[in-house]
Amino acid sequence: MRILDRRTLNRAALERQLLLKRSPMPARDAVARLVAIQAQEINMPYFGLWTRLAGFRQRELTDLMTGRSVVRGSILRGTQHMALAEDYLWLRPLMHDSILRGRQAAFGRVTKDWDLDELAAEARRLLNGRTLTRPELARNLTELWPGRDRQALGWSAQALLPIVHPPPSGTWNTGGATPFALAEEWIGKPLHDTAPGRLIRRYLAAFGPASVKDFQMWSGLRRMDAAFAELRPTLEVYKDENGVELFDLPDTPLPDPGAPAPVRFLPYFDNLILAYADRTRLMTDEQRKAVCVGATTNPTLLIDGRVHGIWTLKHDRKAGRADLTIDLFAPLPDEQAVEDEAARLLGFAAPDAVHTVRATLKP
Repeated sequence: MRILDRRTLNRAALERQLLLKRSPMPARDAVARLVAIQAQEINMPYFGLWTRLAGFRQRELTDLMTGRSVVRGSILRGTQHMALAEDYLWLRPLMHDSILRGRQAAFGRVTKDWDLDELAAEARRLLNGRTLTRPELARNLTELWPGRDRQALGWSAQALLPIVHPPPSGTWNTGGATPFALAEEWIGKPLHDTAPGRLIRRYLAAFGPASVKDFQMWSGLRRMDAAFAELRPTLEVYKDENGVELFDLPDTPLPDPGAPAPVRFLPYFDNLILAYADRTRLMTDEQRKAVCVGATTNPTLLIDGRVHGIWTLKHDRKAGRADLTIDLFAPLPDEQAVEDEAARLLGFAAPDAVHTVRATLKP
């Protein structure tokens, strides 16, 4: 069985994530390739596509959302993601138990005496044919059950029902109260069940080679050994340097481990950073502690395909300023390459602002 070293795994991940070279593919195809894009932070999906696609503009993703081709809702790990509407129809049912576990962990004690089936039915009735924000839905539900925790009502309804968040919410620079719409109504098609194998194959196409634990970490699904065992005769099997089995789609070539990897800025909660239980193909365990802090996954700077620091962007629209700050884990091997990519990032995020870039070495 072939053993894959970390550099080979690194280059494979970068190639499949469109990070070795910006792709000319349309934004819709990129969303499909990535399976689902983390969307907890408003602008992060836009940054994630910008760093992967040649000539990407904000309106491309916004148009996909307003045209109902891409939807935003709770999907992988029970967190906010964007996915193709056609993929949401089978992803959301597959994630349902995982989402309910998250709800139970957050609100189980407060809701232990509630009839959740009744809550789901009433929430569905209130949303039938209209869109309500989470606070509006919670307020309507408290009229039925006075004294109940409003936050628990709103978030429980979101977990119990397949709900999407229609635009303009979640589009570039647009926040506010989260709107709820029934997914079947917004998309115009019914949801349907599918086997985990469908998602495993999509995951491997976007992130492989990877282990069972990697897939479980990325998806939020549990006990997937049997699903991988069923697929095993149709998959390529490798091992990493620690002897862990890695799976991949057959006849999928691995890139040259010596292939150059350009400087890239990845946003909060980027797909690549969250795709593996073992993230040593991207960063050291010590760096991971700085990148993954509690429930937050910080924006990262990639140099030669590996995490080299974290960054923040502050855009003061009134003052017309945009300041990019980079906290480096090590000195820069090529300052000019980082400056050039930083200028492109600022040009995308704040084209009319005065830009500053400051890079400092973390102690």
